Amino acid sequence: MRYIRPVWLTHSGEKKDFEVYSCHVSPDGTRLVTAAGDGFVRIWSTEAIYNAWDPNFKKPRQLASMSYHSGTIHSVRFAGNGQYLASGADDKIVCIYKYDPNPPSQSSVFGSNESPPVESWKIFRRLIGHDNDVQDLGWSYDSSILVSVGLDSKVVIWSGYTFEKLKTLVSHQSHVKGLTFDPANKYFATASDDRTIKIWRFTSPGPNSSAHDQMNNFTLEKTIAAPFVGSPLTTYFRRCSWSPDGNHIAAANSVNGPVSSVAIINRGTWDGDINLIGHEAPVEVCAFSPRLFKRQDPSKMHDPKGMPVHTVIACAGQDKTLSVWITTNPRPLIIGQDVAVKSVTDLAWSPDGKNLFVSTLDGTILAVQFENSEIGYEASLDENEKALAKFGAGRRGAGIIEGTNGLLLEEKSKEGEMRGVEGRMGALMGDAVPQSAALTNGDSGPANNVLSNGSANASELPDGQANGENNSEQTAKTIDPNAAKLERLKNRVTITKDGKKRIAPLLVSAAGNESSLPRPQLMASSSTAHGAQNDQPQSILDLSKPFDGLPKGGLSALLLGNKRRLAQLEGVEDDHIEKKIAIAGQDGAIPILSNTTNGLVPAKPVNSPVGQQSTPDFIRPAVINPALTVSQLRLAVPKIRLHIVRTYGTNNAQTQPPNDYGSTGYQATAIETTIEARNPTQISSIGRAQDQEPCRIVVTKRGTPVFQDYLPRSALLVTGTKEFWAVACEDGSVYTWTPAGRRMLSTLVLESQPVMLECQDRWLLCITATGLCYVWDMKSLTSPHPPVSLAPILDIAVHSLQDHPTRAPAVTGARLNSEGRIVVTLTNGEGYAYSPTMYVWQRLSELWWMVGSQYWNSTDSSVGNLRSASTLGKGVSASNVSAGVIPFLERTTTSEVLARGRAQLLNRLVKQLLSREGFEGFESAVSIAHLENRIAAAMMLGAKDEFQVYLYMYAKRIGAEGLKTKVDELLAGLMGPCYEGTDKEEIVWRNGQIFEDRLWGNKSNVICGWSRTELLEGVVLILGKNRDLQRITVPYAKALGVVHGPDGTIEDGMI
Repeated sequence: MRYIRPVWLTHSGEKKDFEVYSCHVSPDGTRLVTAAGDGFVRIWSTEAIYNAWDPNFKKPRQLASMSYHSGTIHSVRFAGNGQYLASGADDKIVCIYKYDPNPPSQSSVFGSNESPPVESWKIFRRLIGHDNDVQDLGWSYDSSILVSVGLDSKVVIWSGYTFEKLKTLVSHQSHVKGLTFDPANKYFATASDDRTIKIWRFTSPGPNSSAHDQMNNFTLEKTIAAPFVGSPLTTYFRRCSWSPDGNHIAAANSVNGPVSSVAIINRGTWDGDINLIGHEAPVEVCAFSPRLFKRQDPSKMHDPKGMPVHTVIACAGQDKTLSVWITTNPRPLIIGQDVAVKSVTDLAWSPDGKNLFVSTLDGTILAVQFENSEIGYEASLDENEKALAKFGAGRRGAGIIEGTNGLLLEEKSKEGEMRGVEGRMGALMGDAVPQSAALTNGDSGPANNVLSNGSANASELPDGQANGENNSEQTAKTIDPNAAKLERLKNRVTITKDGKKRIAPLLVSAAGNESSLPRPQLMASSSTAHGAQNDQPQSILDLSKPFDGLPKGGLSALLLGNKRRLAQLEGVEDDHIEKKIAIAGQDGAIPILSNTTNGLVPAKPVNSPVGQQSTPDFIRPAVINPALTVSQLRLAVPKIRLHIVRTYGTNNAQTQPPNDYGSTGYQATAIETTIEARNPTQISSIGRAQDQEPCRIVVTKRGTPVFQDYLPRSALLVTGTKEFWAVACEDGSVYTWTPAGRRMLSTLVLESQPVMLECQDRWLLCITATGLCYVWDMKSLTSPHPPVSLAPILDIAVHSLQDHPTRAPAVTGARLNSEGRIVVTLTNGEGYAYSPTMYVWQRLSELWWMVGSQYWNSTDSSVGNLRSASTLGKGVSASNVSAGVIPFLERTTTSEVLARGRAQLLNRLVKQLLSREGFEGFESAVSIAHLENRIAAAMMLGAKDEFQVYLYMYAKRIGAEGLKTKVDELLAGLMGPCYEGTDKEEIVWRNGQIFEDRLWGNKSNVICGWSRTELLEGVVLILGKNRDLQRITVPYAKALGVVHGPDGTIEDGMI
């Protein structure tokens, strides 16, 4: 080992040498850059440093010097590609310098001692994003991003290509003083004075990625606090380092009891039991050598690949001591004491791992050269790549432009993105024009109305686009759904005490179309162009803890509160009861109390019933239906209610039923039609139970009777639309009427009692107690498919292996879309839809996507604004109801899972999998599969708007991942076979059921209601910025006319 300390290697001033705060070596090893308190960034020749002892060496020592900061420079770093150099200072600015191969034009400044520059480094960018001193910088290993940290507690991420600010992370609670990057390009770590190190997961952005593209990126993986409890806050830096094999992080300024140490943190588990102990004062900086080493010379061994490798790490800090460790030795290999007069600030290794540079606060810059026999023999770079391959290290380059057409396509793609960004900025500044036809899955509007069975009535949605057809009139004209209600409120007439009529005043704040409450987030405009959709989740689900849906004490506590006193019991002291309750709840148990009118009373134990019990009155018939005894599943039958009322609004939209006091809670002017079912209140007057009094059905319109009818059995469920009315009775019969009261059909007789009765437009759905689903078209009086059982989706395949009946997931809601497709939600959070063309259930939403996909809750409103599982957002607007089915199911999954805390264990399992070998691409694969599932579901349901949104999200993701085969398949599927013009009716229908435009290979120019050309152009523009894919995308761009041929004409040979 040899120390080299040239006299000229310093930032000298008139009276003293300035403090040197940072140093770094270029990727080719020929340059050393240093930064100091004089505000200069100086670049030195490493060859001149190594030959400082030779008086005959005449080559230039200082290559360049730059002074673009107005204060002390704290950090300076070369980019991995050697093209850029970054510096950060206490003027809150990050400066980017670019190497110019041309010789420098200027000479040394007149009156200064600066030597003339040898190389030309020009200022390229000045990045403004911090509110306080910039303390440290770091480039990713592929130079795709630059990260800066500072005393403002911020972590700012910049694009390594355009130097646009991609994201600002504000998670640390104090000054951030160090960072390091994972050599596998999966994580980076930041160290802060809040005594934590935070691990951030990221995916390298592409050359043309914008801040909008990276909203999903840069997520917090782990916060490590154990090694830093009680660590001192007096250090100027906390510069940590990542080992070249990617297995460990060396964390500076950690403690082991009362002793200062360097903690070695293991990758994946993010814990560690190894500490490097020996320094007498806090360690401020540690640096791994970038190469792996072997004990023996590989060139002299027969099998060099079988030799174990080790890493080398250097540590230094406030004790002015330099220590060098290797992983095969429990003690330090080298200890250099008093290498400087003041603290060591930074360490930098040369790319070959044999030279170490040290900067200190006394202005000293020294180099340490190691021999092979001291730290080992360097292994080949293949060993580094092999070690990183198990973590999924696959570095994709920026790509090469495939000709002028590829460059034009890239410019078109960037132009579309910029229009989307300008639209978002316009909305942010308040100059965007509000539109009601927003994105398919925009923010939710007013809560829709609820049916008796807990599911939404889809008939409340406006009529219009059926089966995904575009309604240009509705699109062109903006319709305000609150205009009619607002007009009625303005003209509301009240009668004063003296009998005079007056128009009630309307508050100014309530007269606007926009709510006066603060909005949870800025929603994207509907005019975003060419796939610049809002595909990021607007909030992060914390699945590590269960969600308490009800307060302590359950539903009664939610309604009555917990602040009730204990009832006074005769002969018992009050404090005795309180002590008894306190003892019962010591271990976390909740004592059972009866909430009486006098107060809380401890529940009395009741003996369990023995023998045959009498059947409750509300369960009828008393004789067990044979269909129930042989059925594989049974659903709970609703109780018979005395009075069932359903009210429908002006658009035949169902509203809330009246409350216990007979008030509907709505103005009389808003009521259109009401259907009532009045069941008998007592046993028949002749005394025979089977001869009960009839059930009376009354339909009124604005208080005027429309028709009245009588049914022989009690009604269980009622529903209706503008097309028909329907009532299901306790004996399994279903009755239907026209809007005027004419019976449409003879009584429909089912095998068991009805459990759910829903309707949508012309369709009627009935689910029975045996789990059979019946769907009828009340216009053509037909059924699209035979009755289908719910058994497959209730885990019947698992429970049928057991001998006794077991508890299965319950059905929380069932509904129909505009095409008569059955949509069912369960208590386990899963959502299903039945495909009548394939005669099978399809799972559209489940817990797996929620935990593993990065796109969960995307293009949807905030999870913090959860709505009832029975409502749909107004994002459906001009489309049919199926356009909201997929986000509706995913919201239901979120609410069910959070309410029951079921995601905790699975989320823990997924986090462990991400750090294992073989699961490097797990999160990416699940996210892509989730988008593919969404696209298939939207196509099956005919959800036109959702299909386009999910298709563009999918194209953006597979383009960013560089999946050439999937990109080629997607473009070929959108292009479709050569087609000729056909009639639209022939395209849509075949055999009365199959929709031709729902198939990728159909012979028409329409797919899921969209023109193939329109979708293909949008996808090509999204993929156009990915240079690695331009060999695939450019031919399609030529065919579509997005780019032109060499002679300026459109090349349309593909169409």
